[in-house]
Amino acid sequence: MDSKIIDIADLPGLIRANDGATRTLTAIAGPPGAGKSTVADRLAEMLNADQPDSAAVFPMDGFHYDDMILNARGWRPRKGAPHTFDVAGFAHMLGRLRANAEPEIAVPVFDRAIETSRNAARIIPQSVRHIVVEGNYLLLQDPPWDALASQFDTTVFLDVPYDTLKARLTDRWKALAPDDFETKMEGNDLPNARLVLERSRDADYRILNA
Repeated sequence: MDSKIIDIADLPGLIRANDGATRTLTAIAGPPGAGKSTVADRLAEMLNADQPDSAAVFPMDGFHYDDMILNARGWRPRKGAPHTFDVAGFAHMLGRLRANAEPEIAVPVFDRAIETSRNAARIIPQSVRHIVVEGNYLLLQDPPWDALASQFDTTVFLDVPYDTLKARLTDRWKALAPDDFETKMEGNDLPNARLVLERSRDADYRILNA
């Protein structure tokens, strides 16, 4: 089934249509440079404007393996690739958030300033009705990521042309030394972007975010 193209302004109403007895989980997926964090934050702001404190953002990036593990396994140059995340831990946390059986849940947050995850860095209280989950691989068809599909009530893919992604990522890493820039772009970010574009399953909705 092809995804329906929508505008971000349409999303709050579509999400509230899925509102049941517990809470909703909405996946905002897309390749590196697609603008997932910006869209997720904007969506939460719109939901909270209608009903204060009803929405919270839960980023996938808090489940990066620590550099100690990545170095030990020889994976540090590929940090951010699918195999460098604690997918089982992420899936377990999604299950806790969906069940909403605890007064509050502390989730990890990736701190880009220090390039590491900070444990229990954000609190999501039981009163939150809508969780906006954002990350590259939320719709990836390959195991173990494919097991996440049942966790989401609504799925959204940010549709951005590859050349636009490349330009955005080039701007993101332009301060790096030439060799480091080449390693970051061609050795990691662009392969990850191509994987997301080629191996993500169809979302319920697509947002053109060029």
